Amino acid sequence: MHTLLITGPGGAGRTTVAAATALAAARHGRRVLLLSGDIGDPLTALVGDGAPGLRVARVDSGEEFRDELVALQERGSALLGMVGARPLGAEEITELPGAEEFALLRALRRAAAAPGTDLVVVDMPPLHRTVATLALPAQLRRYLARLLPAERQAARALRPVLAQLAGVPMPAQWLYETAARWDEELAAVQAVVEADTTELRLVAEPGPAAADALRLGRLGLALQQLPVSALVANRTVPAESADPWLAGLAAQQQKYAAEWAAELPVAALAHLGRDPRGPQDLELLADADGLVPEAPAPRRAWAVEDRLAEDGVLVWVVPLPGAHKSDLDLVRRGDELLLTAGPYRRIVPLPGALRRCTVSGAALAEGELRIRFTPDPGLWPRTR
Repeated sequence: MHTLLITGPGGAGRTTVAAATALAAARHGRRVLLLSGDIGDPLTALVGDGAPGLRVARVDSGEEFRDELVALQERGSALLGMVGARPLGAEEITELPGAEEFALLRALRRAAAAPGTDLVVVDMPPLHRTVATLALPAQLRRYLARLLPAERQAARALRPVLAQLAGVPMPAQWLYETAARWDEELAAVQAVVEADTTELRLVAEPGPAAADALRLGRLGLALQQLPVSALVANRTVPAESADPWLAGLAAQQQKYAAEWAAELPVAALAHLGRDPRGPQDLELLADADGLVPEAPAPRRAWAVEDRLAEDGVLVWVVPLPGAHKSDLDLVRRGDELLLTAGPYRRIVPLPGALRRCTVSGAALAEGELRIRFTPDPGLWPRTR
């Protein structure tokens, strides 16, 4: 199963590009599922009856939130009764901020396992929210492991006895069981996000504002080790125009598109002279070259270079394209490294060899952060 996540700066036309990409892939014989969580269901109006091999699904975050909260209340009914709480009815539950992201992630997990599907195209939120959404599973699993570690479940043997005496399940047991279930679900979503068969495609209208947004967004994606396979330059205008304003806009678009093409494959979608409104407009856009995704390349782990013989250090190479020195910060905490890149932050576990070292420096060059580690004599294996 191939999963293609499409995002970009707000207002870049990512929903239209996602629909055109799905249609182009279906025309090439792929069985495509197009998934979106946008309010108002704009994909249905764009796709219409669709094409053979193309299905459209919308994530209903409100329904997902209600179902999840009702199920959580049912599992904790004995505990709620013990403290005198009254459960909420499904009809009185409204979704809270953040529900959209969780609903989209659960839908992504289900879609990745959908039978009879070759390609899942996902219309993701705007770029900054996409970075945060895709980082959620790993972040929440880390929080659960720290706050509710399974190995520290005190009085494990006594809880069933105490539960019988009290007549209700013990809160700690219920809490750990709930945490274990959440961790299992998050692990399944994380596996989809980090799979070699999942890739991202960016959508932007070439220009200075989009370039700034893409630089920061790509920095966040790189920090999460989420590969960007291509970029769609959307709403491009013809280069030849007698109108000085259009000619100037075309020159600006060509300049930025060329800069992006130096780093990523770029497909161009022409401006239709109007907002795409239906299947006929979508058919025109789906004719563009470069929309149909190829099989994604395997992801590469951050490499550890052995420079012990030459310089007495190991070097951890972290690719951060477009990073500036002022964007970056790092802090060593035990066996983890807290990395900051612009507005994004990630805590990553150190590879085994680097845990026996101290951080002795770092340098940014050509889009790579190279972190130097010096072996700790008290921990490093002695050689004769």
